[in-house]
Amino acid sequence: MNLIKRIHRQGTIILICLAAVSAFYEWKKLPLSILVGGALGLANIKGLAWGLKDFAVSPRPNGKVVFLSFFRFFMIAFILVVLAILKLINFVGVLIGFTVVFILVIKEGLRAAKESSVENVTDDAKQ
Repeated sequence: MNLIKRIHRQGTIILICLAAVSAFYEWKKLPLSILVGGALGLANIKGLAWGLKDFAVSPRPNGKVVFLSFFRFFMIAFILVVLAILKLINFVGVLIGFTVVFILVIKEGLRAAKESSVENVTDDAKQ
């Protein structure tokens, strides 16, 4: 769970900075779109963590995990479609927000894997 907190903290800071910088460009919807895309990406990461925690308990996917995964997907799609119909978002900005969160997940995942492998090597060396 510490990994998710780090991603949320870093993602929030980066997304706010990107939205502030993008406010100086001509696209009026870009800052809000970046924030919406990032917020949906961060919420999706939290939902994935909950689903994987349940999946780790039982190796087979149960109905609850599958239902919550589909529900999360349809909620993200519904929010994006409604905001697009109301012409409140720019899809380039949403894509930027999602991409920032995706890059953070990869970066922090690699960092956690490297820390884990270093701990395993030091544990093996002690024995």
